[in-house]
Amino acid sequence: MGMPNRLSHFDYSQPGYYFITICTKNHHSILRRGAQCAPAPLPPLTSAGLAAERFLLEIPVHYPMISVDHYVVMPNHVHLILVITAGHIGTDGRTVCAPTVSRVVRGWKEAVTKQIGVSIWQKSFHDHIIRNKTDYLRIWNYIDTNPAKWRENCYYNDI
Repeated sequence: MGMPNRLSHFDYSQPGYYFITICTKNHHSILRRGAQCAPAPLPPLTSAGLAAERFLLEIPVHYPMISVDHYVVMPNHVHLILVITAGHIGTDGRTVCAPTVSRVVRGWKEAVTKQIGVSIWQKSFHDHIIRNKTDYLRIWNYIDTNPAKWRENCYYNDI
């Protein structure tokens, strides 16, 4: 049995900032067209990439206490900063708790899969709990500079 991907003692529905990386199955470059031969930084999105981006932007529609602060759709993975704010009061007057990060990612993967008709995602995802402003800025910069570093990716030539 492998190592668990999430911290066992941490509540992933609590307010905070989360750096998430979601990879395609076998790291296949199917989110952008001609990723191998395109000039930097990145080629256009494929239909799968467009669906991935569209449903990322729709996350707050389905989960009002969740926002996507920053993201990039790469040829074979997606990086994003997911922000969970405090729960809100529902129409019945009760406090509505935020879903877990895993629930949000699972729903996003399901929406993309339904739209394109095939599952393209690796089983799980990587996460990092952003702990402070320095960490946040470092991750924001990493997301911004990731497209320019695509040719250095070890999966760059798999197309």
